[in-house]
Amino acid sequence: MALTSQDIGRIAHLARLELSPDESAHMLQHLNGFFATVEHMRSIDTQGIAPLPHPIAAIQSMALRLREDIASEPNQREANQRSAPAVERGLFLVPKVIE
Repeated sequence: MALTSQDIGRIAHLARLELSPDESAHMLQHLNGFFATVEHMRSIDTQGIAPLPHPIAAIQSMALRLREDIASEPNQREANQRSAPAVERGLFLVPKVIE
């Protein structure tokens, strides 16, 4: 997937960025380089290779220091929503800001 200068202009417009022609060309080169790297990584056959829990595990064995996945705080949703101006079925209601 290669981007064009028109794509860079559209992305810059959506991000509300004002790029000079030199900056636009620089961004085009870097983004296309990034996409080329991603395409190269996607082309590598990884069938039968187990995922690593951590990148270091490829070169040395290590024990991961993971905590137990348990709730440590009680559910205080109602208490936390008492001060909200509008709540419905446990959700905060906010004004619509995107059309």
